[in-house]
Amino acid sequence: MALPVGQQAKYWGIATAVFLTTLWFLGDVILPFVLGGAIAYCLDPIADRLERAGASRVVAVAIITLVTILIFVVLILLVIPTLVQQTASLIDTAPQFFDRLRTGLTERFPQILDNESVAYQQLLAIGETIQSKGGELVNGLVSSALGLINILVLMVIVPVVAVYMLLDWDNMTSKIDDLLPRDHAKTIRRLARDIDTTLASFIRGQGTVCLVLGTYYAVALMLAGLNFGLIVGFIAGLITFIPYVGALVGGTLAVGLALFQFWGSVEMADGDAVSYVTNWLRIGIVAGIFGLGQFLEGNILTPKLVGGSVGLHPVWLLFALSVFGSLFGFVGMLVAVPIAAMIGVVARWGVSQYKDSLLYRGQSGDE
Repeated sequence: MALPVGQQAKYWGIATAVFLTTLWFLGDVILPFVLGGAIAYCLDPIADRLERAGASRVVAVAIITLVTILIFVVLILLVIPTLVQQTASLIDTAPQFFDRLRTGLTERFPQILDNESVAYQQLLAIGETIQSKGGELVNGLVSSALGLINILVLMVIVPVVAVYMLLDWDNMTSKIDDLLPRDHAKTIRRLARDIDTTLASFIRGQGTVCLVLGTYYAVALMLAGLNFGLIVGFIAGLITFIPYVGALVGGTLAVGLALFQFWGSVEMADGDAVSYVTNWLRIGIVAGIFGLGQFLEGNILTPKLVGGSVGLHPVWLLFALSVFGSLFGFVGMLVAVPIAAMIGVVARWGVSQYKDSLLYRGQSGDE
């Protein structure tokens, strides 16, 4: 005899509360395991294809691990040093950018920005804050033993967890399937397939979009002659999965750096007047790079790689990221997308169930 609906709802509610409580108290501890599980989930289709090609699971995981190590070594040797150098240089030169902006605006618009104006004082305060806090931030990140230990732990534990979970992925899924309530196993399997389709379309597809756009922005901005083009492309690509935020942050940062770099001043021969020479073409090229990137993302990359049937509305995704990020920190942002996908699939299933019920159809449902 099956349990009453109210009893089942109580048990599922208790399970949900236990999950959220664990996430609340053990957020930092389970971070490596969440990352490792996410990596294993993303790489599982590749392992399955290698198995279908004739390789065993162990051989498939070994091939994936060796290729990943090779890519990581190449990144360490070629990309990461430049990325770290540009990040440090950007932090060091940020106060100079604001000083230059304040000086340029003061000289160009003296009637608006004088030494007593509110805008001048605000720019001065922003420059001083960045100069003081930027150094403290860098020193804190570099000198914090706890931060270094956490980074080392992540670098060691995450790959190990990912390898073991990838190796045992099929066994884990089969064991979980064996624990499903028999009365609801078919429904849960169908919902799980829908959730997997949604996550596969979004995480793997959107991850590819982020990688392609980040590479495009970094290479294009460096070819355009923009200083810190690599770090701007890295930031823009990293947060592209957040709707509109990646383009807004990356574009604003790139155009702002272009204005500082290409908005120069040259003293005239008489030594009295100052003539400003702005390379608007370079600034326009930087803006055009992001405009082309948005066109490629909206019309080619996202439709081809992510698809239109994902079911994650941008507003719903932003809401999930905001809520879980504020409640559970960085770990909450990592699990926000999967949970948002699960809630979306379950909500659509609930709507279909409601439309098939007498509550919706009423007495005229047979017609």
